[in-house]
Amino acid sequence: MYKEFYRRRFYITLLLIGLGVNFLIAQEEITEKELKDHIVFLTSNKNSGRYPGGKINRKIVSYIIKDFKKAGVSSFNESYKQTFTAKLRVKKGAIPKKEVKTWNVIGLIEGNDPELKKEYVVLGAHYDHLGTGGGPSSKSDKIAIHHGADDNASGTSALLEIAEKLMANKSALKRSVLLVAFGAEEQGLLGSRYFVENSVVPLSQIKLMINMDMVGRLNGENHVYMGGAGTFPNGVELMKELGPPLNLSPIVHAGSVGGSDHVSFYEKNISVLGIHTGGHPQYHTPEDTVDLINFKGQKKVCEYVYSTIMKVAGSDYKMEFIYQE
Repeated sequence: MYKEFYRRRFYITLLLIGLGVNFLIAQEEITEKELKDHIVFLTSNKNSGRYPGGKINRKIVSYIIKDFKKAGVSSFNESYKQTFTAKLRVKKGAIPKKEVKTWNVIGLIEGNDPELKKEYVVLGAHYDHLGTGGGPSSKSDKIAIHHGADDNASGTSALLEIAEKLMANKSALKRSVLLVAFGAEEQGLLGSRYFVENSVVPLSQIKLMINMDMVGRLNGENHVYMGGAGTFPNGVELMKELGPPLNLSPIVHAGSVGGSDHVSFYEKNISVLGIHTGGHPQYHTPEDTVDLINFKGQKKVCEYVYSTIMKVAGSDYKMEFIYQE
C-alpha cells in the first residue's frame, strides 16, 4: 500500500515538473496569440478607448501589473504604480476639464553585472488613447470609441511580450531594464514628462530609452522606422545590422527625435530610439481596430526590439549621449 502511494506521488511530481518546464519554455517565446490577446482586451468596447482617469484607467493599470507579475517582473521599490495628475486637453474655446489621477506602471528586471546593473535601459510604451474622441487630437468628428489598436495597444502588448522574453533570459543581462507603461501620452506626453521629473533612478544612470508607439502595422516592405539612432555610439549601424536576420528593412534616422514619449528623455540628454511601423489613415479615428493589426509583423518588431536590448543591456556596449540637430 505504501509503495503504491509513493510510486504515484513520484510520477505526479515528475508530471508537475514537466509541466513547469513547458510553462517556462512557453513564456520565453513572443507569440502572435499573446500579442493579439492583449490588443483584443485593450481595445474592447468595455475599455472605451482607454481615456485617462477613472475606473477604466485603473482596470488597464491592473491588467498591466498582473501581466508583469505573471512574467516575474519585479516592481521598483514597493509599488508598480507611479501616480500623477493629468490636465486633459480640450479644443480651443471648450470648457476646461478637471485634472484626473492616472498612473505610469513601472517594472524592473535587474542586471547581473556588479557595476553595470546600476545602469538602465528603459523600454516604454503608452497605454492610453482618446476615449470616445472629440478632443483636439482626434482626426475624426465622430463621437465614438477610438479603439487605438495600433496607437498604442500595439506598443503596450509588445512591452508585455518583450518583458516575458527578457525575464526568461535575464541571466544574460548585465545592465538593468526598466519597463514603463506610460499614462496620458495623448494629453501631451504627460506620463513620460512626469517620469523624467520624478525618476525612480538618477537620470544619469539611464543609458538608453526605447519607445514603441504604433508598432502593429508592418508594411509589405517590412519597414520598421526609428528616430534617434544617432544619439548613442554606432547606433545607426547597429539598428541597420539587426534588421536583416529578422527579415526587416529598418529605416534608420540618426535624429528625427519627435512625436512621442522618448522626447521627454531626449530633452534630459538621454539617448533614445523611437520605433514605429508608420502612419495610416486610421490614425486617431474610431477605425484603428484590431482587425488591421499585422501580428506576424508585430512579432518581428518585438524580436527586433528584444535584440536591441540584449545588445545594449547584455554587454558592456559603450553608451554616451550624442546630441542630434
